[in-house]
Amino acid sequence: MTVVQASSRPRPGVARPDSIVEGEFAFRAEDFRRIAAILHADAGIFLPETKSTLVYSRLVKRLRLLGIGSFRDYCAFLDESSGADERQQMMAALTTNVTRFFREPHHFEHLKTAVLPPLLAAAKRGGRVRIWSAGCSRGHEPYSMAMTVLSLMPDAADRDVRILATDIDPNVVEEGRAGVYDRAALEGTPPAALTRFFRQDGARGNAALFSATDDMRRLVTFRELNLIGTWPMAGMFDVVFCRNVVIYFDEATQAKVWARFSEKLVPGGTLCIGHSERLSGPAQGRFTNVGITTYRHDGGKTA
Repeated sequence: MTVVQASSRPRPGVARPDSIVEGEFAFRAEDFRRIAAILHADAGIFLPETKSTLVYSRLVKRLRLLGIGSFRDYCAFLDESSGADERQQMMAALTTNVTRFFREPHHFEHLKTAVLPPLLAAAKRGGRVRIWSAGCSRGHEPYSMAMTVLSLMPDAADRDVRILATDIDPNVVEEGRAGVYDRAALEGTPPAALTRFFRQDGARGNAALFSATDDMRRLVTFRELNLIGTWPMAGMFDVVFCRNVVIYFDEATQAKVWARFSEKLVPGGTLCIGHSERLSGPAQGRFTNVGITTYRHDGGKTA
């Protein structure tokens, strides 16, 4: 890690008239705008100035770790070629990874009762099934998908059935790939599923740890992916979950992402979105609402 030498650092609590947040480091409006612009350019995430305190509180640890004495210097470092890795660390610090197993359970119920039965019947005849967890965080969502699939088809990992799990943050992608959770993280998992799909595997302090079974791991592939960047996947998907992700994008970026999902779903495919999200832009005309924040793709491409 490149460490930038600290400039003379002001004492905590000293008032600075140009700072928009009171604290250890000066944080000017232009510093916030620069950080917000980088986050929008790199990840599509929109930060209103009302988030300035949140940005300060999350990034102040980065400044201390790097030995940087001001947000002005931090922004300058981000613009340097040596600051490329720090842009990634900044993005990880500013993105939210609130997740749990079987979050918004109506989506998994619809997946189990309406979507998967015909797909898995086709898989038994040699068909291909592809499911995408876009914004997978630490793996709770794709493993919830895997448990749902395996509850209906125990040998799914031996068929052409696969779940792609992607996230922009390499740290949470690695956690998902590891597939190890303490009991608190497994809250919401039905006891029968916990027994069937996880095995106790050591402890962290006083907390028992549980690892996803081999069948779960074989079903799910974790990859780092930026939703506003290049999508390298050549094939189409039968199901896409993108929940509580695009809410952080501005309206134009949301519309583009919905349109891109429309072009990656097979006709009749399923799109599940977050409870506070709404389809927008050209993609609206390609989907039919079939449940709570659940949509069927009607085929064709957006204009």
